[in-house]
Amino acid sequence: MKILITGGCGFIGSSLAIFLKEKIKTAQITSIDNLSRKGSTLNKNRITENKISNIKKDISNFSSIKKLKKFDLVIHCAAEPAIEASRKKIEEVFNSNLLGTFNILKKCAKDNSNIIYLSSSRVYSIENLYKLKKKGTVKENFNINNPKSIYGFTKLSSELLIKEYAYLHKIKYLINRVALVSGPWQFGKEEQGFVSLWLWRHLNNLKLNYIGFGGTGKQVRDVLHIEDLCELVLLQIQKIKKINNKLFNVGGGKKNSINLLQLTKLSQNITRNKIKIGRVKKTSSYDVPYFISDLNYVKKLYKWEPRRNLKKVVADIYFWMLDNNSILKKYFL
Repeated sequence: MKILITGGCGFIGSSLAIFLKEKIKTAQITSIDNLSRKGSTLNKNRITENKISNIKKDISNFSSIKKLKKFDLVIHCAAEPAIEASRKKIEEVFNSNLLGTFNILKKCAKDNSNIIYLSSSRVYSIENLYKLKKKGTVKENFNINNPKSIYGFTKLSSELLIKEYAYLHKIKYLINRVALVSGPWQFGKEEQGFVSLWLWRHLNNLKLNYIGFGGTGKQVRDVLHIEDLCELVLLQIQKIKKINNKLFNVGGGKKNSINLLQLTKLSQNITRNKIKIGRVKKTSSYDVPYFISDLNYVKKLYKWEPRRNLKKVVADIYFWMLDNNSILKKYFL
């Protein structure tokens, strides 16, 4: 099997590439990544060490990918993932996230390749997420009609485009609306990857802020370990002939939900450092106070659920940082 991973030098893409290379011995895995994001060169070195090559091309330019060899499966991870970037860089986000998907689909249609798309939990309506009752979970049929951010729009539009191409060209697809994923090799920022950001700041005695919602630190997210996501994608590849043309919410679920106050305590316990954390009452209009994925559908079809809890996520990130502290400074600071 020949597999192309778009965004293969990103956090999720590189982790998937290495995992699948180990688990599917007969697979030929190739990455495509323009190496524009900070940390992508480091991840390129990782995949190269695992004998996975990267094609340095931009998928938003069809002429750069139309002559690539044929692949049996495309795992489409490439995107501009920072929601706040979509406020200021609308054209860049549109081209990367939606035009990129369009070009990948044209290639899939030409080659009769199947596609697994890593979408986002941010396709759901901001207004309706604000109304979500505490302890509730978000199912696949949750409201997607109201504003969701430009980023969320490009991800939802990509989903719809995939469905149209699958219908027209008889290719198989799977869509994973992925929530917050974390683990080693994630270079966290305030707007993306907050678990690794929190640990890095604690480990190095740097300042942090509780941002938004009164600065209380009580906003909630569910967190999925990167290895749990990799295991699900492996199952999806193995079963794609029987289970296809489906859409799933994929996240840590209720058992792996956490707020920032709780993450602070976990970070303090493992690093043995207590740092100054400020309070900023206001936040972006794109921010939401609460999100937990409902995993019932994906559990039912694949008998899959996250096996690694929050303590495992935190520990794995911490020891990775500890072992690579000096190398990582230019990527975090």
